[in-house]
Amino acid sequence: MEKILVVDDEKSMRDFLSIMLKKEGYSVTAAEDGETAGRLIRKEMFDLVLTDVKMPRISGLQVLKTVKEASPDTLVLMITAFASTETAIEAMKEGAYDYLSKPFQIDEVKMIIRNALEKKRLRTENQLLKKKVKGAAAIEDIIGRSGPMQNVMQVVKKVADTQSNVLILGESGTGKELIAQAIHSDSQRKDKPFVTVNCSALPEPLLESELFGHMKGSFTGAHVNKPGLFEVAHEGTIFLDEIGDTPPGIQAKLLRVLEEKEFRRIGGTQNIRVDVRIIAATNKDLEKAVAEGTFREDLYYRLDVIPIHLPPLRERVEDIPPLVRHFLTILNQGLNKKIRTVTPDAMKILQSHPWRGNVRELENMIERVVALTTGDTIELKDVMECLQKPAALKESVPASIPSEGLDLDRVIGDLEKTFLLKALERTNWVKRDAARLLRLNMRSFRYRLEKHGIRKHREPGAPPDDDSEQDDGPDTP
Repeated sequence: MEKILVVDDEKSMRDFLSIMLKKEGYSVTAAEDGETAGRLIRKEMFDLVLTDVKMPRISGLQVLKTVKEASPDTLVLMITAFASTETAIEAMKEGAYDYLSKPFQIDEVKMIIRNALEKKRLRTENQLLKKKVKGAAAIEDIIGRSGPMQNVMQVVKKVADTQSNVLILGESGTGKELIAQAIHSDSQRKDKPFVTVNCSALPEPLLESELFGHMKGSFTGAHVNKPGLFEVAHEGTIFLDEIGDTPPGIQAKLLRVLEEKEFRRIGGTQNIRVDVRIIAATNKDLEKAVAEGTFREDLYYRLDVIPIHLPPLRERVEDIPPLVRHFLTILNQGLNKKIRTVTPDAMKILQSHPWRGNVRELENMIERVVALTTGDTIELKDVMECLQKPAALKESVPASIPSEGLDLDRVIGDLEKTFLLKALERTNWVKRDAARLLRLNMRSFRYRLEKHGIRKHREPGAPPDDDSEQDDGPDTP
């Protein structure tokens, strides 16, 4: 869902534009003057800013300059009742996308905004495809408008060009390798190798050989000398994923590399010196592992020079819409589809899902939806059909209580919301019938809908849902 900022000192015009754009399916924020708009622009990212030119204190042209300084990719559409060729030329020179004069035709505004955002999407798609050809991710590739992710990106920018070791912490699927790639791509080592090692994927003997290499004849099957990945990564970056699963013997050798910048191949007698930056990642609590004696304390402190905590997707739901658009761009190319939009109701469901597999689970879910959708729009029913698969429902319910405990109210709330939506889908969103299906009276049913923010998307001009039945008594068992 694209985000639009409406800036106008006239309340009637501000309200009119906001209502009109919300009906078009956009996420709209309104500002009553240029000063408020400036604060919002520096705090949030918008796809388009629709601003009046003539306003007290801070004009629309100044708002335009603020946008171009804070977010160059944001489009700006100027509107004014004081039209002049000079003002229009100045606005276009400063980077405005287009210029409208009051009174304007509503359909004209809708068309210009629709075309502007479509061009922006195409430009983004081209940039993504070019970067995909290049390979490694850069800082600007990281999708995260939320406060927690903005904090992460600030740390990434600060540490990228240092030589310090980095430890990335977070649940599985949060994008730890992408952050590691971004750090490498923005560093002085960007033209050197970026080597990834999954420390949990190999048994200890094979992992040791992968990391440090071996000499011919050092063990059965060692027919030739083999350089290790530390050698391959010389002058570049090595990413040690799932570092918390590293066996104790390998931990000791990693510590030597960190302290001495050298190691020996298996079966070798010569020390090999390397210049490698180490970025490690784990979904485990390493402090707890240190206390339990399963992870070396000295290695932990060597790795934990710059810690970066990646928040789970459920704690940054405002990142879900741009992530969905990003996946649509990639999947449209890969699956030869032309899906352009996601309805507001479908997006609300995506934002309310717990996503225990985080970004990876969301990506897999969107791929499934795109593969099964025949039109050019992802609707609520498309999302619900995929979310209601037995596997998806199973993911929402823990098989057992994890060691760190669980939030029972949240788990029960997720299940309640799932079955409310199932009942509504089965009854074609006739609330009276859905309530009876769940053995609830209308008062209780409406309360639960309101609690979970469940509303059916209606086309403009359509009659409201008929949920005005009188309360029919207490809930039936």
